[in-house]
Amino acid sequence: MENYSLFFVVMVTCLISFTSATPGFVTFYTKYVPFACFENQDQGKMIAAIGDALWHNGTVCEKMFTVKCMGPRNPVPLPCTGKSVTIKIIDYYPGCPSTINLSQEAFTIIANLVAGIINVDYKQYA
Repeated sequence: MENYSLFFVVMVTCLISFTSATPGFVTFYTKYVPFACFENQDQGKMIAAIGDALWHNGTVCEKMFTVKCMGPRNPVPLPCTGKSVTIKIIDYYPGCPSTINLSQEAFTIIANLVAGIINVDYKQYA
């Protein structure tokens, strides 16, 4: 009986986790320097720039977000891999129409690069 209770708690936690995500859309970029948050310091490959809607005068610098592909935004069929990726906000992309602009490496974890732009759910990683 304990195993079923634990399983139920884990499933409910996962469902709550997915339902608390925010919808948005992402693109990717390949040039990573200079960074608005870290200047020229290397921050790895699981990184992203944030658009105007989430920038809030840089308060999101260094924050971690989990991003999951939810489907295409253009005619590319089945772009999603079914995986999610956790990224670190390192840069600001003023005027960027997307919610988040992922590194190419992070984008390929969640979607096919040919898609170019995808619908996602994202949330700040605790």
